Amino acid sequence: MKNENIKIIDTELLSDNWYTLNKVTFEYHKKDGSVETQSRETYDRGNGATILLYHKQAKTVVLTRQFRLPTYVNGNENGMLIETCAGLLDQDNAETAIKRETEEETGYKITDVKKVFEAYMSPGSVTEILYFFVAEYSKEMKVGDGGGHHEEQENIEVLEMSFDDAVSMIATGEIKDGKTIMLLQYAQLHHLLD
Repeated sequence: MKNENIKIIDTELLSDNWYTLNKVTFEYHKKDGSVETQSRETYDRGNGATILLYHKQAKTVVLTRQFRLPTYVNGNENGMLIETCAGLLDQDNAETAIKRETEEETGYKITDVKKVFEAYMSPGSVTEILYFFVAEYSKEMKVGDGGGHHEEQENIEVLEMSFDDAVSMIATGEIKDGKTIMLLQYAQLHHLLD
C-alpha cells in the first residue's frame, strides 16, 4: 500500500563501490497539512536470511564466529562476532538462500527449515529485510567443514555449544549480534530445545 503522505522528489547515487548508497529527497505531508522536504541516505545491500540450527536432544546450537570490520571500528576490541549463520539472498528466495548459506558456512546440509519471522534490522539507514529461520540439525547432516567461501574472503569458524551457554553469552556480552540474540530468545520463548 502506497503512503499518500510521502512523495519522492529525487534519488542521488552517492556510491556503488560495495553496495548502493543513495541520498533520497522526499516531501513529507504532515498531519497538520504542512509539507516538509527531507533528505535521508539509504544503504541497499540486498535482503538476507539467518538461521538458528539446534539439536533438541543434545540441547546444542550451531553458531559462527568471524571478523566484522564495522564492529571493530566501533569498539569491538578484536572485531570478532559470534552469530547465527546468515547471508544475502543473491536473487534466491529466502528459504533457498538460507539452505545454501548454512552448507557454505557451517557444513550442515539441511532440508527442513521453518521461517519464524522477518525484520528490518536497521531501518533508519539500511533497506535490508532479514528473514529468520530455525532448523534442527544432526551429525548425519554434516557434509563439509563449512567456513564460508574463500573467494568471498570469508573466514568463518563453526561453533557448536550448549543452548544454555549461548543464552548466557548474551548476558555476559560475548554475543552482541542482534539477529543472534533474537533467534536465541525466540528459541527460549518457544521452548525449541525442551
